[in-house]
Amino acid sequence: MAAQGYPAKPIRIVVPYPPGGGTDIVARTLAQLMTPSMGQQVVVENRGGAGGNIGMDAVAKAPPDGYTLVFAITAQLAVNPSLFPKLPFDLIRDYAPITLAGIAPYLLVVHPSLPAKSMTDFLTLARNAPNELRYGSAGNGSGSHLAGEMLNSLARVKTMHIPYKGGAPAMTDLIAGQVQISYLTYTSTSAFLRNGRLRALGVTTLKRSPVLPDLPAIAESVPGYDSSVWYGALAPAGTPPDIVARLNREFVAALKTNELRQRLRPEAFEALGSTPEYLGDYMKKEIARWAKLVKETGAKID
Repeated sequence: MAAQGYPAKPIRIVVPYPPGGGTDIVARTLAQLMTPSMGQQVVVENRGGAGGNIGMDAVAKAPPDGYTLVFAITAQLAVNPSLFPKLPFDLIRDYAPITLAGIAPYLLVVHPSLPAKSMTDFLTLARNAPNELRYGSAGNGSGSHLAGEMLNSLARVKTMHIPYKGGAPAMTDLIAGQVQISYLTYTSTSAFLRNGRLRALGVTTLKRSPVLPDLPAIAESVPGYDSSVWYGALAPAGTPPDIVARLNREFVAALKTNELRQRLRPEAFEALGSTPEYLGDYMKKEIARWAKLVKETGAKID
């Protein structure tokens, strides 16, 4: 059996983002919880750049021995093939899925000067004033950009996209009232929601978030709307099935712990944990879904 004696050395989880963001926090929490039962150190290595494609490519080309994994999100695992004209890897051919780890919402947040207290109010405003409402995003092709384009497409409204170089400057201008809308993470907005400097109208997941049960899902007003951030763990293609099975058991066990739920509550992270087959099928569906939106909206990467 290939997994006999596995693991015999530390396991590296590549996160295709710089340290400190949501993906990094979730990966580090999992790595810490998996280390004792794996019997080897599970470490996170940050390899950001090119929309996450640098880290993804490094893992696609790593030896398929279970010692180099990638932990990534919707952007890398479903959207990038439609945004980047040529990727040096193929998402379906070059990876062995391990598990769909969880999902988290963006929040549709508005400046308090906007006279909308609900999604219904917001949609009425947007319909009555095409292209007058401006939404700030973390850049062309970012999750926050596509969340806004999906709303425009499904709700048949026109809000104007203003791209920034990252989520932080978009948030600064939103608080200042330079833009009226943005799609941001719960972590980055929670303090401003508490002190009334921002107002949240909905979450971008298909259903309400268990962490924010009072906040409606946008899908309650716009059927089919789902622009959630989902997280997946993958190994290079050709990793022996028994090693993939062992990694799946370890990830799923860590995802089921109360410690993980508590620590990732500020991220509004909802732990899932699926079979490798489920993640593989889910990725295929999501790649097709996002390709359609990117084509319809003409979204482009910076």
